[in-house]
Amino acid sequence: MDDFRNIKIAVDFDGTIVEHDYPKIGKERLFAFRTLKELEKQGASLILWTFRTGKELEEAVEYCRNNGIEFYAINRNYPEEVIDETVSRKIDADIYIDDKNLGGFPGWSEVWQILNPYELQEKLAEKRISASRKKLLKRLFGKKPKNNEN
Repeated sequence: MDDFRNIKIAVDFDGTIVEHDYPKIGKERLFAFRTLKELEKQGASLILWTFRTGKELEEAVEYCRNNGIEFYAINRNYPEEVIDETVSRKIDADIYIDDKNLGGFPGWSEVWQILNPYELQEKLAEKRISASRKKLLKRLFGKKPKNNEN
């Protein structure tokens, strides 16, 4: 998937973005913020989906902010949502990234490979290389004259 526009990704904090050390903030999991930043660049709306509340939640949000991630929403489907007993706590997302998945958390490099398979990245790289070659040739040689202009 190379275009994540209109895709909501719910991401857990403890055990997923950081190692488990609740209520403290654990050590960052390898490639967590790099992967999340790339998903944002691709257009994904990231939702922090965590058990944390109050001070612990504020600390987690600030930790992510300090590492370059601003979530679209936090424990909500959208920023303005008002949570009460008529609203389900389940987040409406297209993709859930959580260490409690069946089989456990595979790690951020595996998450990246699942969402951005190598074959797709290879095709995108080939397109970028081809486009840059065309631009280079155009810069070097300008417009090619049509056959009848010689």
